[in-house]
Amino acid sequence: QVQLVESGGGLVQAGGSLRLSCATSGIVFSLYTMAWYRQAPGKQRELVARITSEGSTNYADSVKGRFTISRDNAENTVYLQMNSLKPEDTAAYSCNARRVTTLTRDYWGQGTQVTVSS
Repeated sequence: QVQLVESGGGLVQAGGSLRLSCATSGIVFSLYTMAWYRQAPGKQRELVARITSEGSTNYADSVKGRFTISRDNAENTVYLQMNSLKPEDTAAYSCNARRVTTLTRDYWGQGTQVTVSS
């Protein structure tokens, strides 16, 4: 059974930092592209950051220079370090694992809430 379990969300003041973790099980983690998405109330879900199995990363323009995605293949975990947080970063953050071969395997965590107060 595949599980993605996020942790590390919470309430923080603007300018503060949080580190999100997504622990996975049931997949060969090193083969998957891992990503963080977020969805604010009344808005569409958006990609925040992605890291491929080779370690290449890309970020939404709104978080470049403030957020860092990383992965630990030994721990089957992906992280999102969020610095200089802004109220507009407030959202539910979800972890995604994706692998495309002849099949597409796509898994999601349950999400963790990040609230940034001004």
